[in-house]
Formats: sequence, structure tokens, C-alpha cells
Amino acid sequence: MSKTANQQRRIDAMLREAVAMQQNGAQPEAEEIYREILALRPMHFDAIQLLGALSLQAGRIDEGVGLLQKAVSINGKQAPLHSNLAYAYNAQRRFSEGLASANRALALQPGFPDALNNRGNALAGLDRPAEALASFDKALALQPELAQAWNNRACVLRDLDRPADALASCDQAIALHARYADAWSNRANALSDMNRPQDAQASYQRALELAPAFVDAWNNLGLTLVDMKLHDEALQSYERALALDADWAEAHWNYALCLLQMGRLEQGWREYEWRWQRHRIKASQRSFAQPLWLGEFPLEGKTILLHAEQGLGDTLQFCRYAPLVAAMGARVILEVPKELMRLLATLGGVAELVEQGQPLPAFDCHAPLLSLPLAFGTELASIPSGTPYLCADNADAQRWAQRLTSDGAPAMKVGLVWAGGNRPHVAELRKTDARRSVRLDTLRPIFDVQHVRFYSLQKGPAAQQLREEQALSERIIDYTDELDDFADTAALVENLDLVITVDTAVAHLAGAMNKPVWVMNRFDTCWRWLLDRTDSPWYPGVRLFRQPALGDWDSVVNELRDALSAESSLVV
Repeated sequence: MSKTANQQRRIDAMLREAVAMQQNGAQPEAEEIYREILALRPMHFDAIQLLGALSLQAGRIDEGVGLLQKAVSINGKQAPLHSNLAYAYNAQRRFSEGLASANRALALQPGFPDALNNRGNALAGLDRPAEALASFDKALALQPELAQAWNNRACVLRDLDRPADALASCDQAIALHARYADAWSNRANALSDMNRPQDAQASYQRALELAPAFVDAWNNLGLTLVDMKLHDEALQSYERALALDADWAEAHWNYALCLLQMGRLEQGWREYEWRWQRHRIKASQRSFAQPLWLGEFPLEGKTILLHAEQGLGDTLQFCRYAPLVAAMGARVILEVPKELMRLLATLGGVAELVEQGQPLPAFDCHAPLLSLPLAFGTELASIPSGTPYLCADNADAQRWAQRLTSDGAPAMKVGLVWAGGNRPHVAELRKTDARRSVRLDTLRPIFDVQHVRFYSLQKGPAAQQLREEQALSERIIDYTDELDDFADTAALVENLDLVITVDTAVAHLAGAMNKPVWVMNRFDTCWRWLLDRTDSPWYPGVRLFRQPALGDWDSVVNELRDALSAESSLVV
């Protein structure tokens, strides 16, 4: 027998041994043999693709992708190879490539459940949850015992705001694989969406019993502990996550929010800088040749660009730092969304106001608005709380004053906002929006208070509720069609005695104008309202009405009604 034939027999035997080891869970030993085969024959297709699969199992995704791509270059007709590559691309968040690879696998082998599962994950990563769900359902129709597809299906059901169905899908995965830590964690996520934090906690803890190094479960357990108002325990949960993965942005982000809620601002601002590493926010980070300013060098004689980020309320709250920056000797350029341009023209310390998306003038350094508290070392006692720092246009305010005198007999004039923005495309934001908002009819008890005239300040889809409630529409005056930007809203608010609002941008507008504003605040409060306070160090005019339990708006509304009755009796 020739030397070549002997080597082939040896390689074939080695391959059989390695495959048997891999199937029996002896991955390191199998990997060693695959590498020996490749030392003898560098282009051995089976050794390359099997070693690639092992690399993926071991979490060495980059190495696995390289090996699988090499295998494809040798033989691109193997459907499992393309499916594994789809899995790997998804793990790298290269979802478009993941989708393409999954589709190639399905072109080679239609009805391949593993490829349909990986295709679903790619579609989910591309924010196409309905198509992802269809792909998972097709996989499960072909292979009902595919626990991973049941689990992944639960994730997109949450994205589609179907948490009860997500819970049922997780239970199917767990019925197939009782020790499936991912499914236990996703089950807890669905329970959290359903405002069942105690049940969610139990499922997270089960996931962590099965996988003590499960970073995501530690992080999400922290969120549920916040929902239970157990902030010290939540910090410990985030710290466990960060001990396992010190560079995990989501855990740093949630750790920051918890610290800020607790009033531990110095450490909280530092952690808050991790927001730019989050997948959802990273794309919006500004990249400039000029240096970022976080307080570490003098600004005398320099021009600094301050740029808005996140929501309109954030800009209204943190633009207060512009005069402080100017007081350090800097020329301040402030870039803000179009909706705020006219209003922020009244802000002191700003040399030049620029609308987002328009060309920027020359500048020497820059800072995002929400990094300014870190730059100034802001603590609870040093929050720059002087108001008003934003004002309505005098002529516009006078026009509204004349308009409102014709609305009826003298009464306490109260503006009303009952719902925050609606961001259904992001699960965490959708949950926040749902929790911070009320339906208009929930507020019925306050409409019985005498000597009060209500004015809607509600914009967006929730404004339709007023048009659908005939009885309430007779109790609430609605001029919102005439409010095109926040300067218009400010001019109306200037003529009101009080604003009652959920936690949304109008709360910050009224607060910045030093108008009395009562905030209906959810139990799992936004960090800026801190814990257990009825006042705010950010705005002297704010009074907080807090839920005593998750989802309990009735208690808030009853407290509001009593407070409004007392207040209206003084005004009229």
C-alpha cells in the first residue's frame, strides 16, 4: 500500500475518532485531533467545518467564522455549513449576512429546521419580528421538539408585544429541556413584561441555578429587583454581571440608572458614559475630530459644541448646563432638534443655536448634553436648579392670554398630559412607555373637581382618546392642533396655573419655566425623579405623585383629586 493511501486511512480513522469524541461531549480532545488532521492536510473539508462548528460551541465565534468560510470555499453545496455560518454571523450581529447564509442553506435544503431557526434569529436582529416569527413557526411545524426555536420564538413574541404568548413559548422549550437556562431567563423576561416581578425573579433565579455565569440573567434580575424596589439587591445583581463580564455595556447602563435613582450621582454619571457602548445607542454617537470635553481641560477662549441626545425631555432638562459652560469662558454652540429651536432661543449663555442635521460652524471641542453633569461633578446638593431658564415668547403668550379669557368663568387653568411617547419598535422602551402612561378615562375622578378648567397638552396617538370620549371632550379644551413646536406649547403653558402630566417632555418644559407641575410617576421611576421624594432637586416647581405599587394609577389619581380640590379652592 502506498504512503498516500496509508496517510488517508490514518486520517479517516482520526476523523471517525474525533467525531465520536465530539458526539460524546469530549470537545477538547476532538478539537486536538481535527487540528492534527489539518496539520497533515490543511484543506481537509470535514476537519475544517467540524472544527469550525466546535469553535462556535466553545464561543470562539471569530475563529469559527473563518473556518466555516474556508469550508464554504472548498464546498459550498452543504446546507448545514451555511446554517452554521448563519448562526455565527448572528452571534457577531452581522444579521444581513446571517440572513443570506440561512437563505443559502434553505435553497440547498428546503424545510431545514436549523436553518429556519437561524433565519428567524437574523430577521429578529434586523427588526423584522413578524417575519422572524413565521420562520420559527415553520421550523417548529417541521420539528416540534426543537427547543431552541421555541425559545427564540418567545423573544420575537415579546418584540411583538405578546408577552403571554412568549411565556407559553418558553414553557414549551422548558417542557422539552427542563435545564434550558436561556428559556428560563426569557420566561422571566416575559413575566417582567406582564408586571409580575416576583414570578420573574423566581425564573431568573432558576436560570442562574442552572448557569451561574449567565451574565444576561444577572443583569435582568437586577431590573426585576428594581421593579420590586429592592435597589441595593439590584446593584449587587449588576455587580455580579460585571464581575463576569467587565465590559458588558448593558449591565453598566442599568447599574448607572440604579445608582442615579438612589442619588449616588458621582458614581452614576461615570457609569452613564457606558451608554455609548450599547447596541441601541452606539449608532447615534457623534464622531468628531475635535476632542470630547468632560471637564478635564479649561474652556477659556474656546468654542464648544453642545449637542442634544436621546429625547426632547432630556434636552429640556440638561440644556440648563449651557450657561454654566459659557461662564467658564467658552463660546457655546448648541445643536438641538427642530421642535426645540424657537424655545431654546430664550436660553442664556448660547452664542449660536443650530438645528440638528444642519451644517455645523467651527468649534474646538464638544460634549453631549447628558455628559455635562459628569463634567461639572454634579451631586444632589450642587444640581443647577435655578428656574426659569426657558421662557415663552411674550407676544405669543399674550395672544394665548387673550384667547383663554374667552373660555368661560374664572377657574383654575390646568394643562393635562396623560401619555408619553410611543416607541413600539424597542421592547425596553415600549415597556417604559406603557408603564409611564395612563388612559385618559383613568383620570375621570379629577374631572369632578369644581372650579377647574382643563386644557389638553397631549400630542401624538394618545390624543385620539380625547376625541373618542365625548363626555370628557366637553370637560377638556383642546387647542393642540395649534401647537406646532415647544415654543407654541410654552406660550400656552405660560397662561396656565398648573400642569398635570405623566413623565414626559412637558414635565421638563413646565419645570424649566418654573411653572407648578404635578408629575404622575410610575413605581419603577425614571432615575431623574430619584426615590421616595415628592419634590425634585432639578425643578423647584415639581411635585411628584408616585404609584405605591407597580401599575397602581388609581391611588395616584385619588391623591391628585384631593390635592387639586384643595388647590382650586384657593385660586377661585
